[in-house]
Amino acid sequence: MHELSLAASIVDIVERHAGGVAVRSVYLKVGRLRQVVPDALTFGFEALVQDTPLQGATLELQLIPAVGRCRACGVETTLEEFPLLCGGCGGLDLEILSGEEFFVESLEVEEADVGGGERAAVD
Repeated sequence: MHELSLAASIVDIVERHAGGVAVRSVYLKVGRLRQVVPDALTFGFEALVQDTPLQGATLELQLIPAVGRCRACGVETTLEEFPLLCGGCGGLDLEILSGEEFFVESLEVEEADVGGGERAAVD
């Protein structure tokens, strides 16, 4: 299950960028071509943040469809299954336009309000 190692990398990135501030949510973009099982990634993330400063943070995934442009005919196609074929001519020579993403886009963190003890979301 490579999702657990991916989740560990996400936790490491979040811990470095949060700087000790409590994290509510982690927003992640995942391309379809990365062959990540979303439920397995979420499970791994939740398991790894238990008993850490990130406990309670949620992992919000935005799944990015695979899109390619045929180098032969120029048609852009949403690529649903393998092999990746042009929707216009059936060719295999595609330039991948999207679907290979895998990155932490943003964090939603809590910031203590020194006056009233309430917390506010900060992006």
